[in-house]
Amino acid sequence: MSASAQSTALSAATGPTAADVLTIARQVLHEEAAALHDVATALSATPDFVNCVQAILQLKGRVVVTGIGKSAHIAGKIVATLNSTGTPALFMHAADAIHGDLGMIQPEDFVVAISKSGDTPEIKVLVPLLRRKGVPLAALVSNADSYLGQQANFILHAPVQKEACPNNLAPTTSTTAALALGDALAVCLLESRQFTAADFARLHPGGTLGKRLYLKVGDLSRQNQRPQVVEDAPLKEVLLEISGKRLGATAVLTASGQLAGIITDGDLRRMLGSFSDLESLKARDILTPSPATIDVEDFAAEALARMQQRNITQLVVTEEGKFAGFIHLHDLLREGLV
Repeated sequence: MSASAQSTALSAATGPTAADVLTIARQVLHEEAAALHDVATALSATPDFVNCVQAILQLKGRVVVTGIGKSAHIAGKIVATLNSTGTPALFMHAADAIHGDLGMIQPEDFVVAISKSGDTPEIKVLVPLLRRKGVPLAALVSNADSYLGQQANFILHAPVQKEACPNNLAPTTSTTAALALGDALAVCLLESRQFTAADFARLHPGGTLGKRLYLKVGDLSRQNQRPQVVEDAPLKEVLLEISGKRLGATAVLTASGQLAGIITDGDLRRMLGSFSDLESLKARDILTPSPATIDVEDFAAEALARMQQRNITQLVVTEEGKFAGFIHLHDLLREGLV
């Protein structure tokens, strides 16, 4: 076997090199990025995208997104994004629609059909049925002159010259373009509705994301004990309060109940090297004044940010300016916020 033949056989056996893989990956990303630029440019070619957004904002029903094949998967994701950002939406598989699922569409709904070619058999069967129902139809297509494009009330144009697949067959660039245009639609609707982080939190109560958006400091601090001593408290009382309530610190209050400072277990360790007469020590002698605080109504995620910024493990919690307890790093760990 010749040297070149041996080299070819070895390459076939070992597969592409790391450099080859990175070259391919970068090429795919560059091609898809270029396609998204084309999609963005196409937005200004017609008023359809703006008109589609305005029509959905006036909608009393739901946005029903449909497609077949890979477009169906993209449709499902767009539906999830719309629902999570304040636009009620449903997914309807184009093949299932002509076998009964068409019944989910109500007179006040709006349909978005996704198809790269706009000429698939299922779409050609489905579109006349949608037209009979009298619902508005938007076509998210690459080929604006397709059957679907010609029949739609609005064209959401996602032009794609070539798939990233080397055979120009596997839906890659086209699905990326459709997904991105769907995201653009959802965000335009979100901003038009002035949809806030608080609105988002109400729709995402589960998981870490939801907790970051709705969990308040008071929700956690009220579950903890509230270690506290007065300024005149002797050292022994301070030690018992910190060790007994297991938060690594105690608040020090004035006679009128105002927050004078905080004593942590770290303060106690440092105190041992600074004072010789421990018996006479009072809480006021070793407290740290003006401790880091946070209000019960602040988000727990903000408590984490303050702890990280100051490199501490607990914050004094206040309510209407008065001592209300502690929130500890362990509380945030337990909730999965860290």
